[in-house]
Amino acid sequence: MTRLSIGLQMYTLRNETAEDFLGTLRKVAEMGYEGVEFAGYGGLDAKALRAELDALGLKAFSSHVSLARMLEAGDAEIEYALTLGCKHLVVPWLGEEKYATEEALAETCKQLDEIGATCAQRGIAFGYHNHSFELERKFGDKLMLDYIFDSAPANHLQVELDSCWVHNAGVDAAAYIGKYKGRIPLVHLKDMTRTDGKANTVELGKGEVDLLAIAKAAKEAGAEWLVVEQDVCQNPPLESVATSIEWLKSNGLR
Repeated sequence: MTRLSIGLQMYTLRNETAEDFLGTLRKVAEMGYEGVEFAGYGGLDAKALRAELDALGLKAFSSHVSLARMLEAGDAEIEYALTLGCKHLVVPWLGEEKYATEEALAETCKQLDEIGATCAQRGIAFGYHNHSFELERKFGDKLMLDYIFDSAPANHLQVELDSCWVHNAGVDAAAYIGKYKGRIPLVHLKDMTRTDGKANTVELGKGEVDLLAIAKAAKEAGAEWLVVEQDVCQNPPLESVATSIEWLKSNGLR
């Protein structure tokens, strides 16, 4: 098996990109990240952004787009992503009203399936990214996250597993990754500590998550990218993502 590619979820550097979008991308490339997962494009034209990424040697492998945006302007989001050479579009979050009842969740799942079918027709993969709540709530005998993925075929809805939030929910993240072998192209690699029962995201190797087991499981499950993300940085964000990629390098993952 080949080594997984290493990407960065740009939400981690949201304050930096707000000040200097392209300059921040340049710094990410200089650190050794191979690709980026966007959470907004800084208002840039798709062709212009693609040219900048190509010049930096960065791949735009994925982008987080809200469910509301995909329902309202899915064609535009698909076209933008295709211009970037992006292979994945991912819904990163569901508001509570989308799963308040099983009826609401079933309707949400129908929407995800329909969007995924459209994406598949255009040659782009559509996925869903979890937090902890989908593994802390059941509908019938299924965890909510399993309910979501059971509601659509794999070619309509792929798994982007945030392994840290799986761990935070008390589920074995490495084992859970194996459950979706062949359907899980993207795995978020993230570390955390706990303070008074609250999760704090920290740089890779600074917390309690078994990152090496997760990376191994991701590779065995056929994942393509390990994605570094830190929701809230305890240190300056650019310093934090530099620390995390150095940990990956020191452990033979980059």
